[in-house]
Amino acid sequence: MTTTRTASPPRAFARPARHFHRLAWLAVALALGVIVFGAFVRLSDAGLSCPDWPTCYGRAAWPTEASQGADHAATAIRPVEVHKAWREQFHRMIAGALGVLTLALALLAVRRRRHGVAQVLAAAALVAVAIPLYMHGEHVAASVLAVAGEAVLLFAALRWSNLDLARVAAITLAVIIFQALLGMWTVTWLLKPIVVMGHLLGGLLTFSLLLWMAWRATGLPIRLADAARLRRWLVAGLVLLGVQIALGGWTSANYAALACGTDFPTCVGQWWPPTDFGEGFVLWRGIGVDYEGGILDGASRIAIQMAHRMMAVVVFVYLLWLAARLLRTPGLRGWASALGLLTIAQVSLGVANVKLALPLWTAVLHNAGAVLLLFVLVSLLARLRAPEA
Repeated sequence: MTTTRTASPPRAFARPARHFHRLAWLAVALALGVIVFGAFVRLSDAGLSCPDWPTCYGRAAWPTEASQGADHAATAIRPVEVHKAWREQFHRMIAGALGVLTLALALLAVRRRRHGVAQVLAAAALVAVAIPLYMHGEHVAASVLAVAGEAVLLFAALRWSNLDLARVAAITLAVIIFQALLGMWTVTWLLKPIVVMGHLLGGLLTFSLLLWMAWRATGLPIRLADAARLRRWLVAGLVLLGVQIALGGWTSANYAALACGTDFPTCVGQWWPPTDFGEGFVLWRGIGVDYEGGILDGASRIAIQMAHRMMAVVVFVYLLWLAARLLRTPGLRGWASALGLLTIAQVSLGVANVKLALPLWTAVLHNAGAVLLLFVLVSLLARLRAPEA
């Protein structure tokens, strides 16, 4: 007598810990605050106001008087500017709080995995030991430990499924650790554009991963017959938006936001002024150059600005088309309206940045607008599902 083996049905999504979704939404809100405040720090030229890391002129907080950091070695890089130092160090503090919250989420997500908690704690311990080593000048040893911690998390994530969010939680923790390294390099490599842009993209990736986890842990799926096709369109929109955000980060990091003066839609009085794309998009220029204020010539900065403008047109048209398509789908009209309005507002803020000569409030709102567009696209990706059989 022979027996036939039937394939076991796919396992359903297993909800993580009881309060996991609440912690995840708290992390989403905190990530939004970290990103927007980080934009404020960068755009107010406070990115090098604490030249050492993770302290600020040797202090856990920040100097409240210029004389307090006068004897610290960091003054050889930058003199103490009290009105800016608090911004940079406070940003580090709330980013650290987000890191702790992400660690807690990872521990909750992997608690049912064999040795899951031990692996996450081991990775966190390796990174924790790396920090004082870095502060004492043991940069190679610190880097080795940080990379080892990242490797532990990524190896575990590859082995785990995502039925209980274990994989994405481990990846999110790995991303936020790498974010801390980028934050350190932003300071120690003197606002190197590729690092500044990477730090922005890493923050937005962290926000997106946390948001995806929050929705999946909360439930509330939107079930539609054409969910698969809509998800493909949303992924395309997310890719286009990601490219545009990267270009915006490159524009900001190279101080090219006003390369065209206050002209729009023309640039320095011309529809196509002299540009140097080859020089404008050199990603790596070595270490040791102070990039505050930018080092590129006018033609290179104009090339960056024009690339950002051209891609903005592509993203604007696509997201408006997507919003119109979603508007015809029952159950998605609220999301479609939000996508359309946010797209129009984001382009309007970009134009205002140029026409008003980059006032701080519009520049920060422009960064916040990018986060809100991500919120809409990632939320729909996380919630859209095909009908249950």
